Formats: sequence, structure tokens, C-alpha cells
Amino acid sequence: MQEEAQVRAGYREVFAVGQFRVLFSGYVLFLGGETVKMLALSVTVYAGTGSPLLGALAYVTGFLPHALGGTLLLAYADRWPPRAVMVGYDLIRAVLAAVLAAGLLSPVGMLVLVFVAGVPGAVASAARGALLPELLDGDRYVLGRALFSMAAGGTQVLGFAAGGMLIAVLGPCGALWVTVVSCLLSAALLRLRLAERPHRAAATAEGGVRETWRVNRELLRRTTVRSSLLAQWLPAALVVGAEGVLVPYADRIGVPGAAGMLFTAVALGMLAGDLVIGRLVAPRCRERLAGPLALLLGAPLLGFVLSPGPVVAALLLAGSGFGVAYQLGLARRFLEVVPEGNRGQAFGLALTGTMTAQGVFAAGGGALGEVAAPGLVVGAAGAASLLSVLALWRVLTSYPRVASSRRTAAPRKSGARP
Repeated sequence: MQEEAQVRAGYREVFAVGQFRVLFSGYVLFLGGETVKMLALSVTVYAGTGSPLLGALAYVTGFLPHALGGTLLLAYADRWPPRAVMVGYDLIRAVLAAVLAAGLLSPVGMLVLVFVAGVPGAVASAARGALLPELLDGDRYVLGRALFSMAAGGTQVLGFAAGGMLIAVLGPCGALWVTVVSCLLSAALLRLRLAERPHRAAATAEGGVRETWRVNRELLRRTTVRSSLLAQWLPAALVVGAEGVLVPYADRIGVPGAAGMLFTAVALGMLAGDLVIGRLVAPRCRERLAGPLALLLGAPLLGFVLSPGPVVAALLLAGSGFGVAYQLGLARRFLEVVPEGNRGQAFGLALTGTMTAQGVFAAGGGALGEVAAPGLVVGAAGAASLLSVLALWRVLTSYPRVASSRRTAAPRKSGARP
């Protein structure tokens, strides 16, 4: 019921759902393993080639395949049972990390293998995202989304430090064996503790690639879905252009070592936003705050045109990161406008668009930094985000008109409350 979706839940209620605990634990293992893998790969490739460019490509290669998988394979997120998809991808990741740790490939061969093996990751991520509303209903679903976001932010804060320590102690190859273990633990946990659920869409004579293209087009032709996706993608992705020049910004203000603090400030702001808005704000108020919070993404970045010192800059970035919580106000709206039979592909499309847009704008920020001062680039990213929010204001401040009774009732019929 509509009223049920507006009853405030708590994080304790979310973790009371055993199946969510399993899914969340598997996700934390996934994040930790991926962070260590990409750091170790970057160190290995740079040590073997001496090329900063290849070292940087080694780090982003794990993310780029999502764009390819999202345009070719997302139909399988609904065709195949979600548990099988996630467990299968964990096993692929384990084999990949083992091959990398064994040192059997050249640096270029490593990059190619990581790219190819990462393509199915878009399907696994889509299956994970679409499973969440089957486990949690009403406001618990929104808080579950917040917890996944906080886990990702926490990995940025703690994962890089832990990964660096592992590499320092065990070496890159030894750290990669840690990733192998994390992949196998995640696969075992999901296989043994996560209940199997049937696929959402039956396989047809139409190929998976053709179906992915067709359903993506159908989703984007729906005004409500398209506008909701743009609201999720643009305001947040545009500010990522600022992150692409934080290292040169720290160097420009004479404190090169402050770059790490600036990146950490963004992650801490995101963590605080998800925690405060998710826990202390009522569902309806959370939805009403989507527009103002989206404005907070870009507004603090305008201050960078004055070239503030590292402390003020960190506070501005933390404020911007806090604004990412605007997406909590959009979570239920997106769920309600998406066709249930294509839910997996819709969630995959949302993630694919997010990662692609962030990559494009981060590269754009770096390119702009070649001809403009870093502070001006950060300010321009903030201004662009503000303009996108104003253009999408009606979407950010409107509320779904779709009756939600069958949407919220469906998970309970399939055993959402284990």
C-alpha cells in the first residue's frame, strides 16, 4: 500500500531480514576483493611497464566492461535465476584473480583478461540490485539501498588503505590470492545461504543481445523511466568531473599530500548523507528533499574558484558528497515506474548509465584541466551539476502517481520475509 511505503523503517529492521544479511555480506566481500584486485593489478602493470598510462588503465579496466555488458547482456539478469548469476560471476572472478596472481600473462595480457572477464559483471550487478526489492519492502528497501551505498563509500575510505597494506606486506601477487579467497567465500555464502528465486522473464527465440537492445530502447522510450534515469545519472555524474582534477588541485595550492584527504572527504560526505537522510528523515520528507539535496551536490564546488586551502576544500567536498543522498528520495519512484518483468535489466541499465556517465565526465574534467586551472574545473563541474538539477527539477520534486499496492505486495507473495 502507498501508506506502507511511507512508514519509516530503521536499519535494525533491515538487518533483521536474514536473506538481506546474506546478500549484503556477499556484496561487502565483492567490494573488498575488487578493491584489492584493482590496486594490485595497477601496481603490477606499472612495475612491469613503467608506464603511468598503463598503470592508470589497469585501475579503471575493472569498471569499463560494465558499459559493454550493459549494452549487450543485461537481458540475462531477468532470464537467469539471480543466485546462479551472482555465484557464477564470483567463480569467474576467482579464476581471473588466480591467473593474475600466478603471473602467467604479460601486463597487456592482464589488462585484456580483466576487461573480458569484467563484461558479465554488469549482469551480476543488475541481478543483485533487482533482488533487493524482493527481500525488502516499503521503506526498508530504501534503507537497504542506502546500506549498499554506504558499503561502497566505506570501501573507498577503508579499502584502499587495507589494500595498500596487503600489497606492502604480501606483494601484489600475494594480495591477489586474498582476492581469490574473498571470491570463493562470497560464492559459497550465496550458494549455501541465499534462497534461490526463479527468473523474472522466460527465455525466447530472440538472442540475449537483441533482447537487451530492444528492452533498453523500450525502457528509455518510457517518459517516466527515462526521466528517472536522467535524474539519477546527471547531477551526480557531473560532479565526478571535479574528482578528476583533485590531485593537480592539491599540487596547485602547494599541498600535494592533501589529495588523499580530499578524496576521503568526498567518501565521508557520502557516508554521512546516506546515514543521516536514510535513518533520521521520514520517507515522504526524504522524497521532498531530493531536489534540495541534489542542489547541494554542485553548490559547494563553486567555492573552488577562490582556490581554498586543503581544510576548506575538504569541507566543501564533504558537503557535496552529502548531497548524493538525494538518490534515496528517488529509489522508490524508480522501482514503481519500472516493469516488474524487466526489473533486472532496468537496474542494470541504471548502473551502466551511472558508470558510463561518471567515466565520461571524469575524463572530461581531466581534459579541461589541461587548459584551465584545477579550481576553475571543479567550479565548472559544480555549475554544470546545478544546471542539470534545475533542468530536472520537476522530476526531482514530483512524486509517483502509480498505485503501489501490487508492487509492495508482490515481494511478500514470493517470501520476502524469511
